[in-house]
Amino acid sequence: MSSTAMWLLLAVVVIVILFASALYKRTFTPHELALTGVMAALSFAAYLFFRVPFYGGSSFHLGNTFTALAALLMDGVSGGLAGAIGLSLADILAGDPGYAVTTFVLKFIIGVVCGLVAHRLCRIDTADSARRLSYLVRVTVSAASGLLVNVITDPLLGYFRNVYIFGQDYTAAQALAAVAGGVTLANSLVSTVCAVLLYLAVKPALDRAGLLPRRDNLHPAKKV
Repeated sequence: MSSTAMWLLLAVVVIVILFASALYKRTFTPHELALTGVMAALSFAAYLFFRVPFYGGSSFHLGNTFTALAALLMDGVSGGLAGAIGLSLADILAGDPGYAVTTFVLKFIIGVVCGLVAHRLCRIDTADSARRLSYLVRVTVSAASGLLVNVITDPLLGYFRNVYIFGQDYTAAQALAAVAGGVTLANSLVSTVCAVLLYLAVKPALDRAGLLPRRDNLHPAKKV
């Protein structure tokens, strides 16, 4: 696939995801946009400065940490956009718009899954932080959920990217998918630990400073 076609495909992916966010009726205040931008920048920096490349385009990095962290602090859409924007920009600046297409989708999925588990299933916002073990389990499960889903989606989507966008041989694409699965698992485990530690450290301070968005804005009530 040509470079122009890759850019067009990335543009389509971005438009579709933003349109889906609009249908979700998620509105962003300037404060929320700024916080999402900060998380995107941190994802970008964590990828650039804490990255170990592997054969076939896979790499060990800490960029996913801030995708999960943003989802825990705000919601899934914010976390997904933070990771998708920050890490897609990292791919683009590295001259890999083909990777940026799948990166945008994969990081958005991480954020959405983490946010769904954190705020709808584990309800970490209303959980009693004084019950330390229970609270720690809730936060860890929330962070791990999207990151471990990525262990499946990254090699799978990467396989189709390598075959249908890069035109690789099926056998080579399967081998690279196996490598990507192992690297992604290591990424996910380390990123889960980092996201949990950062959340436990910064959440109380952000709450006291009033810097976190209101939950009723993040999860607007549905009209009956």
